[in-house]
Amino acid sequence: MASGAGEWSAEQIDDYETLISTTDVELLKRAWRNEKASPEILPFEEALVKRAKEQIQLMEETVDDFAESGHDPLIASLYQMDLDRAQFLLRSYLRVRLQKIEKFMFHIWKMDTYRNRLSIEEEKFTERCIRDIGKHLEETVLSKLPDNYQSVLKQSIISEEDDMVPEPQLDTFVVAKCERATRPLYLDGSRQSASFDSRDDHFQMVPGDLCILRYRPFQEELMSGNISLV
Repeated sequence: MASGAGEWSAEQIDDYETLISTTDVELLKRAWRNEKASPEILPFEEALVKRAKEQIQLMEETVDDFAESGHDPLIASLYQMDLDRAQFLLRSYLRVRLQKIEKFMFHIWKMDTYRNRLSIEEEKFTERCIRDIGKHLEETVLSKLPDNYQSVLKQSIISEEDDMVPEPQLDTFVVAKCERATRPLYLDGSRQSASFDSRDDHFQMVPGDLCILRYRPFQEELMSGNISLV
């Protein structure tokens, strides 16, 4: 670079530190943990992913500038570690989502709630997977079975539901940390909007609480950011 190392440090590093936001790194880490621990696919963090990609690009440029300017190798290696961490979090977040799509593709595709949680690229991926899997099964297995058993989604034509389609197990137990106070909930999934009544199965988390709980009753609290999964 044309400027000296001292000027570079005063201007470029300050800009770097501002844009490589610790908040976004933590948000990406939380999104990855939530996605990994949740039994269902969560809404795609489009704005966060876009910012993360922009920041990773800036980090790559900064590391290259360090190498070209002959800056302290130790400092350069620290920035490279930050870059590696950001890339790992982003790739892991996207990979976990793809794994869920591959596992629950048919269920996701038939449920508008889940389809609306996908990115444009994920929606195209899901559609392509369904088409390819369906074609493969048709050519290798289904075409050789009796007519009553040639469905990808049902065990037979008399089945009323798509009983061959795996679905997320929303009643599984997860470990949750409270970020903001949750609204009062009953453990059966119902919500109490005002004060608690005489029932003794109500539950409310306050910031700092760490609990093992059934996912379904606290599904909305996760979506709203009141709790995070670990």
